[in-house]
Amino acid sequence: MKCAGFVLAGGSSSRMGRDKALLPLAGATLLEHVAGQVRQATGSVVVIGPPERYAALGLRVVPDLVPGGGPLGGIFTALTRSPAEWNLIVACDLAGIRARFLRDLLEAARDSRADCVAPVDPEGFLQPLCAVWRRACLPVVAQALRQGQRKVLAVLARLSVAPYPVAGTAWLVNVNTPEDWAVAQTSRKPHE
Repeated sequence: MKCAGFVLAGGSSSRMGRDKALLPLAGATLLEHVAGQVRQATGSVVVIGPPERYAALGLRVVPDLVPGGGPLGGIFTALTRSPAEWNLIVACDLAGIRARFLRDLLEAARDSRADCVAPVDPEGFLQPLCAVWRRACLPVVAQALRQGQRKVLAVLARLSVAPYPVAGTAWLVNVNTPEDWAVAQTSRKPHE
């Protein structure tokens, strides 16, 4: 299955008070950690965000085609730039994400006829910022953006989504605040 990997890193990190993508994590940054896991799962990774902010990390970074478009703008950019049918698109703030989980998610997509395969946590919440999107979703995403829509879940309601049930939520927890970051730091196992 031809698949491309993308990490969304264009947010303002307003609740964190500093750029969360650059938070230190195990001798690297949070962005480098997430990008490394995506690369291991797909064989490639492109960061969607401001190149001037992340150029020093040695990652391929492309600017968002929809500045201010939020995560949906980043998804649009990824799908526009992708040569692949399936696209693993992950938010940069998932400190607990692991390549083996992402590979399992990609395997579920390979066997699916859906437009998008997204994890569903034990409470039944869909996690669209760690999902596998078909490039064919691009017209629906583009139309939503033209209509001023910015909510990813609202766009997914227009698509065929295959839920990928997960037993735990450790790898799907977003790091949005200093308190979230403190919890993420203390919950990491030494071997991870």
